[in-house]
Amino acid sequence: MGERLNLYNTLSRQVEPLETIEPGVVRMYVCGVTPYDNAHIGHAMSAIVFDMIRRYLEYLGYEVRHVVNFTDIDDKIIVRAQREGVAASELTERLIADWHEERAALGVLRATVYPQATLEIPAIVTMIEGLIEKGHAYAADGDVYFRVRTFKDYGKLSGRKVDDMVSGARIEIDERKEDPLDFALWKAAKPGEPTWPSPWSDGRPGWHIECSAMCSHHLDGQVDIHGGGTDLIFPHHENEIAQSEAFLGVQPFARYWLHNGMLQLGGDKMSKSIGNVIRVKDLIETGRTQAFRLMVLQSHYRAPLTFTEESLDAAMRGLERLITAARPVSARGSDTADAGMDAAVKTATETFHAAMRDDFNSPAAVASLFDLARNVNRARDLGAGADDIELGRAMLISLAGLLGLDLTATEKSAGDAAPFIDLLVEVRDRLRAEKQWALSDLIRDRLAEKGISIADAASGSTWQKN
Repeated sequence: MGERLNLYNTLSRQVEPLETIEPGVVRMYVCGVTPYDNAHIGHAMSAIVFDMIRRYLEYLGYEVRHVVNFTDIDDKIIVRAQREGVAASELTERLIADWHEERAALGVLRATVYPQATLEIPAIVTMIEGLIEKGHAYAADGDVYFRVRTFKDYGKLSGRKVDDMVSGARIEIDERKEDPLDFALWKAAKPGEPTWPSPWSDGRPGWHIECSAMCSHHLDGQVDIHGGGTDLIFPHHENEIAQSEAFLGVQPFARYWLHNGMLQLGGDKMSKSIGNVIRVKDLIETGRTQAFRLMVLQSHYRAPLTFTEESLDAAMRGLERLITAARPVSARGSDTADAGMDAAVKTATETFHAAMRDDFNSPAAVASLFDLARNVNRARDLGAGADDIELGRAMLISLAGLLGLDLTATEKSAGDAAPFIDLLVEVRDRLRAEKQWALSDLIRDRLAEKGISIADAASGSTWQKN
């Protein structure tokens, strides 16, 4: 596995070396979307973060068993399905299919499995029965609740103390509960809601129990990495720990808890309830999904990220600089010119991997890509040999690929015209070699009118979108 990988554990609140349950295998569970509406770019950010983590773990040689769930039964799903006059399953199936397409457009690798809560009812019922048998849960008028105070470590993830917790907006107040802090494992159905049979009532599972059951079912109980947004730390992940460890009788349920920061729009947290969201579909239509991915990677995954059109434009310009440096060599150059490429590649590679092994420090890793890109462009300007330039650009493409960035592709800003621009630049190089200055200047000027600038060097010309 090479050198040690360190990662920040929300549970211990410190950076720890990765030690897996099974040698060479990482069991990773990431909380997915609740498909009651189209996914927004906050969902995209989280998907990109854990895709980056998964890609690097696989680079290190781990087999990653990656599980991403769909919470496909929920109050919001029921309300929207009733409003649209369709079955809840019809709504969720459509939105799940859309999300799979959107994840692919974002360059996110497919997970090993995508369990859906409604398809996991037997495993959920089995877990609830086990919790009741062990005294950690109780039935009340068709509902089932978890006894929070029977789990002595409750609050260890969020740092909250049970006695300090006050019933509030995120804690259900119900006279049937033995304690206001107890939370629902099973809910008896209301008229018109989808239902599944259980020993307690025809109803549906509570939100938290779904993930515990799916972890246990698909990842053999314990997991190495459990991920999600910081907004899930309490109560969702706190409740998952209580349920899972109480049921399994082992600790810890998850060895490492990784949480990505929240995405904000111009300083405001994204919220569908107040309408300040940008859908992933909208981002895809702009053709700037790779630019968005770069923008996410330029911020540490644990930090909040503010999205603005200006920040996306800046990421687009940065992406184009990387793509320009990664373009094939169009002229031979001089084999005697010393561009120091061997040293530049070595430094960039060492810096990149040191950053990624330090809690997936993607901003530092991306900075090493820009350093290498500058050295590649410098080599072109010096007229270095094709082999020297190829060494740098090949490593640039390879390292970027570990982050899910494809520098051999072009975004919509250049669009389908990119191959034709490449051809025009090649023709212009030949015209310059033949000293046909008027025609070469005509090509340069016409491209400039279209927002394409050309940089000339002894080893050939390169272009970029302004």
